[in-house]
Amino acid sequence: MSGFWVAAQTDPEHLALVEPDGTEHSAARLLASCNQVVHGLRALGFDPGDTVAAMLPNGAAIIELYLAALQAGWYIVPINYHLTAPEVAYILADSDAKAFVGHEALADACLGAVGETKFHEKARFSVGTLPGFRPYAELKEGQPTDLPEDRSTGAVMTYTAGTTGKPKGVRRPTPSVDPDTNGMLNGLFLTLFGIQPLDDNVHLTVSPLYHTAVVNFTLDSLHLGHSVVLMDKWTPEETLRLIERYRVTTSHMVPTQFHRLLQLPDDVKKKADVSSLRVMVHSAAPCPPDVKRRMIEWWGNVIYEYYAATEGGGTLVTPEEWMKKPGTVGKPWPISEISILDDAEQPAPAGQPGTVYIKMGDYGFEYHKDKEKTDKSWKEGFFTVGDIGYLDEDGYLFLCDRKIDMIISGGVNIYPAEIEGVLLSHPKVGDAAVFGIPHDDWGEEVKAVIEPAAGVAPGDALTGDLDAFCRERLAKYKCPRTYDFVDVLPRDPNGKLYKRALRDPYWQGRERAI
Repeated sequence: MSGFWVAAQTDPEHLALVEPDGTEHSAARLLASCNQVVHGLRALGFDPGDTVAAMLPNGAAIIELYLAALQAGWYIVPINYHLTAPEVAYILADSDAKAFVGHEALADACLGAVGETKFHEKARFSVGTLPGFRPYAELKEGQPTDLPEDRSTGAVMTYTAGTTGKPKGVRRPTPSVDPDTNGMLNGLFLTLFGIQPLDDNVHLTVSPLYHTAVVNFTLDSLHLGHSVVLMDKWTPEETLRLIERYRVTTSHMVPTQFHRLLQLPDDVKKKADVSSLRVMVHSAAPCPPDVKRRMIEWWGNVIYEYYAATEGGGTLVTPEEWMKKPGTVGKPWPISEISILDDAEQPAPAGQPGTVYIKMGDYGFEYHKDKEKTDKSWKEGFFTVGDIGYLDEDGYLFLCDRKIDMIISGGVNIYPAEIEGVLLSHPKVGDAAVFGIPHDDWGEEVKAVIEPAAGVAPGDALTGDLDAFCRERLAKYKCPRTYDFVDVLPRDPNGKLYKRALRDPYWQGRERAI
């Protein structure tokens, strides 16, 4: 085991990647392409520490860019392709990106973002045709396919929103070890789950590659010499087809996908050949115990769970451990420690909830251009993302809240403050509160409660105005599904919103999955 770039030279004919349309890439072909990307961007003046941003659906191009950046000492910023043009423009500017790769299927957001930022035309590339963008193939055209010289390890900088509503890049120092050693070390992470560097392992990527966990599991699989099969538009039926077709052994999923799989007709589930599965990992949102039990009954003891965040992690629980302690997210990784601090920032006793703090050896990160947020997240070598939980007497972590107000819909984190900021910018809104309410399929959906501005009548007309307003400024999944109107939102004398008073009635008789 020595990382993708060495493994690809050792076994060049190995099937490394299968695109969503079925196009297959040998290890040699994928290696040649990522090497060409390095040479192409260096020809544009890229130096170690520079940043390339990409907004692409799952496919060979985004994998090539990751593998290029991580052997050339660059930061790569994957952008959520559901974002609107202003949201993309903000990330391009904030990340100091020197090159941007987009896709013709995302034309509106790509064109709007580069127009707003005046992004340099020579450094815009597109998969497919976009006006004012150079073809992505042109970046590689005529470039050498051999391994570049002066290689150094790069890093992924993912943007995650915070309490201010503005996304922040989670920026880590680039590793001091060489790319091959770093690839090997990253691949070792999968061995925590019992995943071994076997030639017959096949990883199925079912979610977008702008998610931190999704790309980590995908790249780590390549580093272990596994084949990777990419999905773009996820469906339960296609998942089962690909598992059988490619004899899939591993994947990384979210509970909503489990829920959708379980909704398939019984005869479809019985016919599905899932005998190849070895380790199916899930995270991103708490999994309802009944859903997890049913998945274990169907797929066997292959369902593993872990707790982590974009900032780092974490814990792990095997299926056998979880059956003994339903609801736990496990014990710390060998490289990690978990500390629970009470409101006085003192260690909480077993069983008492508090703020969850994590330590990963000497690992560190900062929120790009936000020292205050960075400083607030760290305490004596431990960091927190604001989650609430407790450790039981055996050291197993149980989560009570995944941030106090964060909405988790279909495994995607949605931050109410960002949506509230947009609503409050509308002239007909006096005050706004956004929170999650139950949704049988997605777990939660976005609800907005509005205090109309003075003289503004509540009702369908105002709902229509606000819905159109949000859709112009926010990704679709962030837009409220429903609106309620009140005379006055409940706030204390200091202005703190009693959001729980608004949210709790919707959850009466329901267990909120947080």
